[in-house]
Amino acid sequence: MVGASDRLVLTVIDGLDASGKSTQATYLCELLRNNRRTVLLRIHPSDDNFFGVRAKRFLKMRGKSAHFTSAFFYMLDVIRSILLYSWQKYDYTIFVRYLMGTAYLPSPVDRISYQFFASIVPTSNFMFFLDVQPEEAVRRMKLTRTTFEMFENLNELKKIRKKALSLTRLNNWQVIDAGKTVKEVENEITNLLFNRSKNNGV
Repeated sequence: MVGASDRLVLTVIDGLDASGKSTQATYLCELLRNNRRTVLLRIHPSDDNFFGVRAKRFLKMRGKSAHFTSAFFYMLDVIRSILLYSWQKYDYTIFVRYLMGTAYLPSPVDRISYQFFASIVPTSNFMFFLDVQPEEAVRRMKLTRTTFEMFENLNELKKIRKKALSLTRLNNWQVIDAGKTVKEVENEITNLLFNRSKNNGV
């Protein structure tokens, strides 16, 4: 049984493309709601606003300008979610893709951008980075997708994974091996979330 909460718990699920972020967020959302918790789930980039739609559009393009523009609109989409939803009265707010969007920027802009945004947006003790080997991510994408975004290839994913893992050291990220089965990853996230919530009095 999920413990009662008298304050919002911000939960972040981030990771490489095809690491299982949306799947795990959906499972967690269902678990919480089945335990009578109110939950807001936001997946970025979103489909319900200008910034998210533009971020997705530029992700399908090529070139450095599209690279920066997609990241810019992505972060505006995240900030919009924070401004509109983080103050509302839910027991849990789950954001899929959050600060790690900055890992898609070239170095050293990625680290500078991460530190800047981490200083102005809420962070949490419940931030999970789903780590998957780039080769496995590509294999999963080939099974489920017919079109690919600019970063969805082996070379780009290797670079992004290296940068993202470095960025996890800047905050209290929990790195989870997403190469395990879906159920094993789900269990690890819920155990970490609820054990930490209990220890923090949430």
